[in-house]
Formats: sequence, C-alpha cells, structure tokens
Amino acid sequence: MAKIVVSQFMSLDGVVEDPGGSEKTERGGWAFKYERGAEGDQFKLDEVMSSDALLLGRVTYTGFADAWPSREGEFADKFNGMTKYVVSDTLSDPEWNNSHVIAGSDVVAEVTKLREQPGGDILVNGSVQLVETLLENDLVDELRLMVYPTVLGQGKRLFDETSEPKGLKLVSSKPAGETLILVYEPASS
Repeated sequence: MAKIVVSQFMSLDGVVEDPGGSEKTERGGWAFKYERGAEGDQFKLDEVMSSDALLLGRVTYTGFADAWPSREGEFADKFNGMTKYVVSDTLSDPEWNNSHVIAGSDVVAEVTKLREQPGGDILVNGSVQLVETLLENDLVDELRLMVYPTVLGQGKRLFDETSEPKGLKLVSSKPAGETLILVYEPASS
C-alpha cells in the first residue's frame, strides 16, 4: 500500500505560502533567508529519492512544471522522471512528462485508490487546498514539516478549520541548520 506523505516548509506561525518566492507574494521567499544545512538538504534529497510519485494541486504543479524540467542533477532527474498527479478542474493536458490529471471533484476517491496501490511514498508539496482536503478526509499517512525561525504574520496557513480535531503523533524531530524537521503520523495509526 502506498503512503501519502505531505511535506511542507512552514514558518513558526504556520504559514506555508510562497516559501521560495516564485508566487511573488509580499512576504514570499522567506525560506531562502535561512540555512537548512547539510542535514536539511539530505532530508529533502532522501525524501524525493524514496518517493514514487508526486501529488500536487494545480498552482503548485504549474510552478514546479515551469521550474523543474530545465534543471539537472540527481534531485531534478528524479523529480522530472517520477509520476505526477495534479488535482485540477481546469488543467486538461499537462505538458510536464509523466503527468496525470485528477478532477478536483474526484480527489478523495482517486487518492484513496492511489493509496491502495502497491508502491512507495506519494509526496505532496505545497498544494495547501489539496492538503486541507486530504487532512479532512484522513488521507495523510505522514506529515513532514521543515519549520523555519520566522513569524510572517500573514499568508496561507497549513491548518485551517476541520470538521473535528485531528490528533497527530510525533515520530521524529531533529534540527537541520536553522530549521527544525518535525515528522508526524495520525494518532490513530
């Protein structure tokens, strides 16, 4: 059975919006102001190398599809070669290789089917609206947060309202440069 792994760069106040600055928001680019160190770089490389697929919302997918195909190296080669699922009601013919569209109205049923297939991790980066849907429907098997030492005061936050509390169990925590990597699983697992 495949695992849905959500991995996010996050500020201390829970903001996950535009960590790299590509969305050109007023407070974007905040992740580049801090060093995640060799440990953080290795964590991100290991995370991608152990994943079989990406599951992304349309906005994150579009940003990645614009940035990654022209890059080279071990990380980029893996990212570009892996299967990609994009949740969208507006995108019909994605150009980034190995990309498949999941209609937004079918996301819960389709992700449930993906989880039931044999295979490795299905990695979710960014994609806040998608992550909210996955969390609400108990479809997240692991939550990885790289927490940066900044309070942004505004921006999209990872956790919004849910229909009920969602308990998590801390699996690991470790410093990585100026960041802290926190890994959680659902408390019920």
